[in-house]
Amino acid sequence: MKGIILAGGRGERLFPITRAISKQLLPVYDKPMVFYPLCSLMRCGIREVLIITRPDEVERFRELLSDGTQWGMEISYAAQSAPGGIAEAPLIAADFLGEEPFALALGDNIFCGIEFDSCLDRAVAEHDGATVFVKQVEHPERYGVISFDGDGVPQKIVEKPTEPASPFAVTGLYLYDNAAIAMARALKPSVRGEIEITEINDQYLRQSRLSVVQLPDSVSWLDMGTPQGLLEASRLVEAEQRTPGVRIGVPEQVALRSGWIDSEAAMRIAASYGDNDYGRYLRQLVESG
Repeated sequence: MKGIILAGGRGERLFPITRAISKQLLPVYDKPMVFYPLCSLMRCGIREVLIITRPDEVERFRELLSDGTQWGMEISYAAQSAPGGIAEAPLIAADFLGEEPFALALGDNIFCGIEFDSCLDRAVAEHDGATVFVKQVEHPERYGVISFDGDGVPQKIVEKPTEPASPFAVTGLYLYDNAAIAMARALKPSVRGEIEITEINDQYLRQSRLSVVQLPDSVSWLDMGTPQGLLEASRLVEAEQRTPGVRIGVPEQVALRSGWIDSEAAMRIAASYGDNDYGRYLRQLVESG
């Protein structure tokens, strides 16, 4: 399975913060925002990732993430000239994906919690068709909302409904087989002028090929696309990391535990950070085995 991180758009909900920089490069507590969705993909076992961003931001992302070899990965880049909707991502990535299944992560979403890894492991192991991760939220009308019948079988997905049929929002992490590319090609822009990912998910649902993973209460999910969301995410990371030895969104940690890099490589990365908190944490990872 390959991975895509969609990190395009103007980030207008965060203006003026994002007038001069992509929101996915903004700090979320002690790490750049893009580290968090990158780690979500890495935790799925994905080592080949395409970053889609604005043409004027490609080199900034490349400066931050390089080609991924420092983490035992292959990271490449593609430009999205104008916001065309989430469903445009597989079209931009078509050559990169080839015939492979893929995971699509939105660059402004963060997940954390001790049960998140087990949710990912189960979803990847059982993946067939499409998989969405849903979370019960207080304001579902802000998201794509999935409804269920009395037996818990998913019935319909509606994008930003005025009267939500359920409190379950579709989060910004999706797993697809390669058929999603052809589905995206056949879509027409919505009234918002974008091709909607909800339409792809709904097609899989109508074909009975959509799996729905309900994230438990122990898993936190936030959309960091607003000032409030950005602040809440930083507070969430800071709170989680008060526990000694716990860090969220550390690519080196995932790569080391997955066996993609060895202790020597991790120590080289740690040395590049000097004696700051991040570098010390990486050294502790290696020394603790």
